[in-house]
Parts: sequence; structure tokens; C-alpha cells
Amino acid sequence: MSVIVDFSLFPIGKEESVSRYASRAVKIIKESGLAYEIGPMGTAIEGEWDEVMGVVKRCMEDLRKDCRRIYMTMKVDCREGDTGRIPKKVKAVGG
Repeated sequence: MSVIVDFSLFPIGKEESVSRYASRAVKIIKESGLAYEIGPMGTAIEGEWDEVMGVVKRCMEDLRKDCRRIYMTMKVDCREGDTGRIPKKVKAVGG
């Protein structure tokens, strides 16, 4: 089953800017080889459920190395049989 997970995670109690933490997560996402799109408030990843959730888990584990508290939001869209949906969804709404 194809899923698109749009998520963001960041540490609580660190400095005001969290871009250095977000960039660590983006590196993990890039290295996964899955389709993704970075947005201003999160990142969408597309693939099979276990693959995508594995990437989300690796991002969380990486931040846990030096962050005692992490906040994460996640939205999930599951669909049988369709792939390449991130660009299709963006195009469908005029993006």
C-alpha cells in the first residue's frame, strides 16, 4: 500500500531556530531514496508503509541522541496501487 506521510519534528527546549535539527532529518530522508518534498512546515515522504515509517523512526532516533524532548506532527494518506502521488497532488491543486 502506498502512503504519503507529511510530518515535522523538532526539539523542545533548544534554541529558537530548529533548522539544524530539521536538516539532520532531511539528510536521513534523502539517503532513504524515497520520493519526498520539503515544505515550509514539514516534509512529505512517499513509499510503502514500512519503508516510510522506518524513515520517520530513524529521524526521531537521530534527534533523540541530543534532544530530551521532541514534538512531532504527522498526517498519513494511504492508497492502494498508486505511486508518484506527491507531484500529482501538487499539480492537481495548481502547484
